Amino acid sequence: MKKTLAFVGISILMFTSCKDDDAADCRTCSSEITTSFELCKESNGNASVNGEDTGVSYAVYLDGLIAEGASCN
Repeated sequence: MKKTLAFVGISILMFTSCKDDDAADCRTCSSEITTSFELCKESNGNASVNGEDTGVSYAVYLDGLIAEGASCN
């Protein structure tokens, strides 16, 4: 019984400690020609806009937005 409880406890600890690793890093962006939108770096390294994966690297996407005059906080 003790082994089962220990296994369950460790499993829960591992699950909850890794859960934050999958959390997206998000910021709000806007420009003169767009309404505000959410830009996130997904766990696969891609950028997503309002929850939709763009298929483009986050760094490349963000650099492109800034080059076009967008502001991201």
